[in-house]
Amino acid sequence: MDYSILLGLHRLTVAISLALFVLRGVWRMLDSPMNDRAWVKIVPHVNDTLLLLAAIGMLIVAGLNPLQHDWIMAKIIGLILYILLGTLAIKRGKTAVQRNLAFFAALAVFAYIVKVALTKQVMPL
Repeated sequence: MDYSILLGLHRLTVAISLALFVLRGVWRMLDSPMNDRAWVKIVPHVNDTLLLLAAIGMLIVAGLNPLQHDWIMAKIIGLILYILLGTLAIKRGKTAVQRNLAFFAALAVFAYIVKVALTKQVMPL
């Protein structure tokens, strides 16, 4: 597959992922029953799977090894942290304060990942 198509898919799924995370986070803060809907439990996972597949596809097409590019490894580590914080924010946080802190920390990590992607620097300014 062409790199530019994979990049476009990756960017689109990143935007959708962020929108769905913010929506689910706000619904969680409001204790909305919307978070209990089946599509809310399925669609984000399908989108995030497409996001990850597009990222892996880009690495393969471009011949990039994450172990040889520290900025790619930083994105991967950031992604793992984002997922952990996201699960605390949406599902596993025991108190509202814990969930809210995890939500905003996850957004900060998301912003870091985007900045790393744009600058290809581990410590973007």
